[in-house]
Amino acid sequence: MRIIIVGAGQVGFHICERFSLENQDVVLIDTDEKKLKRIERDLNIMTIHGSGASARILAEAGIAKTDLFIAVTDSDEVNLIACIMSSQYNVKTRIARVRNQDFLEEGMFPDTKVLDIDMIISPDQAMTDEIVSLCHISAAFDMAKFADGRLMLLGYQIKEGNPRLGMTLNKLMKVHGSHNFIMTAIIRGKDTIIPRGSDAIQAGDKIYIMVRREDIFRVEKFFHLSSQTPHKVFIIGGGRIGYAVARALEDLNIEVFLVENSRQRCEFLSENLGRTTVLNIDGLDSHDLVDEGIDQADLVISLTSDDSNNIMSSLLAKYHGAKRCITKITRHDFVPLLGPLGIDIALSSRQVAASMILRFVRRGAVGTVATIMNSDAEAMEIKVPMTRNFDNVALKDLNFPKGSIIGAIVRGRKILIPSGNTRVQAEDNLVVFFTRDAVKLLERYFDQEE
Repeated sequence: MRIIIVGAGQVGFHICERFSLENQDVVLIDTDEKKLKRIERDLNIMTIHGSGASARILAEAGIAKTDLFIAVTDSDEVNLIACIMSSQYNVKTRIARVRNQDFLEEGMFPDTKVLDIDMIISPDQAMTDEIVSLCHISAAFDMAKFADGRLMLLGYQIKEGNPRLGMTLNKLMKVHGSHNFIMTAIIRGKDTIIPRGSDAIQAGDKIYIMVRREDIFRVEKFFHLSSQTPHKVFIIGGGRIGYAVARALEDLNIEVFLVENSRQRCEFLSENLGRTTVLNIDGLDSHDLVDEGIDQADLVISLTSDDSNNIMSSLLAKYHGAKRCITKITRHDFVPLLGPLGIDIALSSRQVAASMILRFVRRGAVGTVATIMNSDAEAMEIKVPMTRNFDNVALKDLNFPKGSIIGAIVRGRKILIPSGNTRVQAEDNLVVFFTRDAVKLLERYFDQEE
């Protein structure tokens, strides 16, 4: 598949990296020649110096034989124009990233097909949706929904002192008694482990669990975790994302305090928010914040435009007694460093946007797709082919590719958390968790003849 990506920022780089590792034919276009040379040195891709809104540059990139076109520069206008220009060619899928809310107002683009753009993504909206989702299941640091939300893939960090530390998967299943979850992955440092029965949980591990929505409480209780919708939330930063998150949390009847340093912005927030308490104070002024009750907060969400301020305000809140924090980070390479400092969840807005684009691109013949943040793993729904190789075969006999695991089976309205003896039927949807190395193996596995 030939892919053209316009924009060598963090979103563009992340998408290039993913597709390059899958040996796709990737062309990256950007106006920053130094950045392109650095990326070309690190990744197995072709780079072209110039504007993605130039017909000459697009022709040089091979637009006439391109399957996927993604425009993610920092300019909304360039992204939209580049996608519109690419519509003259037989490109199967076009995606544009748009930041300006004016472009996203209802009625501005009544139908993206009018522009021949398949997806217009707003990084701010993607970040807002991610934060609100994490508020519902507060013990998790990551989540994805399958089977119309009836099946959840949840990421939890196992901390020192947890009674389940040192237990192998085999022992965990014996102690648990019932079979209503599958541990699909263990993220240990930079390594992604698809666990087997002899693998044990260590302190600091991030584990991913596939579970039916109705079983979340029981599974969390087993792992000595507890999710509760927060009652009192402080948002530091009243910009576009802070404002959108506050509006969403108001609808959940959560007590929201929005901290913003600009008096003019506070006036706008006060006029446009219903039940949120808007505070015109500095997000790093511990005296004022404690006076307003940040020490009693269930959740603090730091969303200013400055990474340092977000990190410091989160640490300050945790120091004074706030239970949990979500911290927005622009520099994605900072994210792995923040867990040891006490930051519960670090979200890169560009990483969230890149993950959303990848989910959209990969949906094709499969159902829901989830890109697991800060790892080389993905999860997706795959329909079982109607062949004898798969029909009515026990999972233990499927000889599934190394680096992948079946987390659940969706059969009509029924969701099965399988064991090795569970039998797969043709037309089932399998929710498969896999590492990057297993992508090609999975493709060949499901393409096999009878």
